[in-house]
Amino acid sequence: MAMWVFGYGSLLWNPGFRVAEERLATLPGYARSFCMRSIHHRGTVADPGLVLALDAVPGASCAGLALRVPPEDEASTLAYLRERELISSAYLERQCDVALAGGGTVSALAYVIDPDHDQYCGGLPLDEQARIIAAAVGGRGPNSDYLHNTAQHLASLGIADPELEWLSAEVRRLQQSSLGLNTASE
Repeated sequence: MAMWVFGYGSLLWNPGFRVAEERLATLPGYARSFCMRSIHHRGTVADPGLVLALDAVPGASCAGLALRVPPEDEASTLAYLRERELISSAYLERQCDVALAGGGTVSALAYVIDPDHDQYCGGLPLDEQARIIAAAVGGRGPNSDYLHNTAQHLASLGIADPELEWLSAEVRRLQQSSLGLNTASE
């Protein structure tokens, strides 16, 4: 059986492994959400950022990409993903059925948030998320870069995500305001 990985955040634009095939896909029962405090990649312990996670929500679904791994790369890809995604144990590794655009279902590896982990912060108001993302910086760079890259790649795939689109615009506005570049006309 082929190894598939479900990408919904940075895996869309930076998978970090060879991809033999990619397909638009939907994962039922989960929502894409900035519900995980990032203390390594996009923030620090002292000033956490936020990263996306799959948050279990009855009736929800998350659109993203199913990424098929070349058979010869499966073991190295799994090791890489575990090192990347399980850095703080806030994510749980799961095999989930995802519906492929155009029909069919595959079982894909997905990293979902552990709601009992201390980095879980589901339910933060969008304006608070924007303030955190606008300011946080971690080992892989500014939190805002992560947001903007994800929003841009979702749009290029034709995947609408109104919350991420709003957050991206609001974070740009906050950052421009902090630099004295207020572009709003009054």
